[in-house]
Amino acid sequence: MSSVLHQPTSGQDPLMSAEYRPISSHLAITPPVSVVIPAMNEAENLPYVFKTLPDWIHEVVLVDGNSTDNTVEVARELWPGVKVVEQSGRGKGDALITGFEACTGDIIVMVDADGSADGHEIVSYVSALVSGADFAKGSRFANGGGTDDMTFIRKLGNWALCTVVNRKFGARYTDLCYGYNAFWRHCLDKIDLDCTGFEIETLINIRVVKAGLKVQEIPSYEYLRIHGTSNLRAVRDGLRVLKVILRERSNRRDLRRQVRRSPMLTTGRGESS
Repeated sequence: MSSVLHQPTSGQDPLMSAEYRPISSHLAITPPVSVVIPAMNEAENLPYVFKTLPDWIHEVVLVDGNSTDNTVEVARELWPGVKVVEQSGRGKGDALITGFEACTGDIIVMVDADGSADGHEIVSYVSALVSGADFAKGSRFANGGGTDDMTFIRKLGNWALCTVVNRKFGARYTDLCYGYNAFWRHCLDKIDLDCTGFEIETLINIRVVKAGLKVQEIPSYEYLRIHGTSNLRAVRDGLRVLKVILRERSNRRDLRRQVRRSPMLTTGRGESS
């Protein structure tokens, strides 16, 4: 696809007169893209985060988790049009849900505020979505991905949990607990997010599969956190992820039982018994 843009002529299809945003030398898009960044005391890391964000982004939504440093001031200096949303609850999941609600773009991209994600990769996520995917899932273990920020134990835990999700829900993920993802905004109506912690990433991945949405994995490289320490606790949060998996599996079994018991859903020819 050429990135050369032409002004619409009189009588042209209204869709052709939409505002195009060149995102690479070969691709231009019309959907506005929102980037959601949950942050708490990340003032030192934000310069590295914002430096890699492409300038064609429609909006940046920073969800501030009651920071005690100058996170908000730094964000506004780096990206004057940033939309700052104050988080009323606690936890990464709560922050992301708050940010999603504030987005106005058709495409939503999730980016961490610790400097571990490369904003230059956003073009790959958006390209996958405009090419037909519903959900573009970042993977550190897909061919071309990688990570500087996982111990052997965390890798082992991620692999085990990912294997369970693939087997129990029919997914084909190579990575489970990774927060760099993108999706069409309308997908939120189908996945109904309702958790507050780091397990939000796993919940999204499971409910995307359960909703039958088209997923494309995007190779992604995770760098070390630049400043500060992570709030992630491998054992505690691993158990919370496992709890989500078991809950979602239980809900799926209950739904199957309801379908089998419902007289309106047992016939295959549209006839009720």
